[in-house]
Amino acid sequence: MGPLHGFKIIEIAGIGPGQLCGMLLADMGAQLIRIDRPVDADLGIAMPTKLNLMNRSRPTLAVDLKSKQGADLVLRLCEDADAIFEGYRPGVMEKLGLGPSECMAKNARLIYGRMTGWGQTGPLSDSVGHDPNYIAVTGALHSIGNKEQPPPVPLNLVGDFGGGALYLAMGILAALLEASRSGEGQVVDAAIVDGVASMMTMFFGLKAGGLWTDKRQANLLDGAAPFVQNYETKDGGYIALCALEQRFYKALLEAMEITDIDVADQYKQELWPQHEEKFRQTISQKTRDEWADIFDGTDSCAAPVLTMSEAPEHPHSEARNSFVTVDGIKQPAPAPRFSRTASVIQHGPSEPGERDLDALSEWGLSESEISRLSKDGVLKSKSAA
Repeated sequence: MGPLHGFKIIEIAGIGPGQLCGMLLADMGAQLIRIDRPVDADLGIAMPTKLNLMNRSRPTLAVDLKSKQGADLVLRLCEDADAIFEGYRPGVMEKLGLGPSECMAKNARLIYGRMTGWGQTGPLSDSVGHDPNYIAVTGALHSIGNKEQPPPVPLNLVGDFGGGALYLAMGILAALLEASRSGEGQVVDAAIVDGVASMMTMFFGLKAGGLWTDKRQANLLDGAAPFVQNYETKDGGYIALCALEQRFYKALLEAMEITDIDVADQYKQELWPQHEEKFRQTISQKTRDEWADIFDGTDSCAAPVLTMSEAPEHPHSEARNSFVTVDGIKQPAPAPRFSRTASVIQHGPSEPGERDLDALSEWGLSESEISRLSKDGVLKSKSAA
């Protein structure tokens, strides 16, 4: 019984940010129905259903939204829904007869979430793109990486998931709270470029104050400071340092047994190159795990850089059950934690049709309605076959 238990949400299936948003809401107990296309599509990465972990905790219905019957089913679901969200380019849902005006006409309290890279308006709104394109125009990508190399292609954590999925989820939840008071729904325009720009707020403040430059790896938090870097160890591993505050920097120097660097010189940028070389030489003398043992229990703000295979086995991850096994697959547990209404992975990713009849019945559709949908071939799924 997660904190969103009792809320009904329709997810018009997409990839990346929409998937993660759906997973978060479903793990927190919302009753989601995921509407997917009835045929295999080019989604970039093909994988077995059971490994598409972001589709966990909710059923998937395969529905042809281009057909009138398919669109009518979604409109029927909207009558009892609290929210619906989609990730198509602007105008696509309107062409299907499933835009905000059509869906909200069925339910005045409905929240309509829209997930795009560029947003619903603006000169790029109709353009295609992916995570690196979106974070490129916000100033974020230019600020990441080594000054002597091009900006790296990062994992799509910054754009798709940080600026996209999390802002969409936050927007939907905020709108649901507001609707509980006003009784009125609204549209949530969640653009990845907006979300990433929002996450850059601190850096724009630093820049306005003359504390940040447009040069890469030339600032306190971008790898220029020797105490905010990742260093290679004797065995080819890495240690991540981020001893920003002076008391933590002092603890770091003590743990590394470095006595020829004055703590008071921490922020003197003209000394950073020689301090970095000292750190590099020192850390290269021991293995990653040896350094992890040395830093353990200190205030050094240092941690071993773990692989995805190692992360679930870290003592802290094990103690907090940060990773769980569902259907034999190790995966991250739901987050955040709730003291009274715990989130839970309800089940692994579902094949289209595996749970559709139960899902529609639980949504409130009558047996006759479900029978008609199956008979008319609206549900392109196993149980409708």
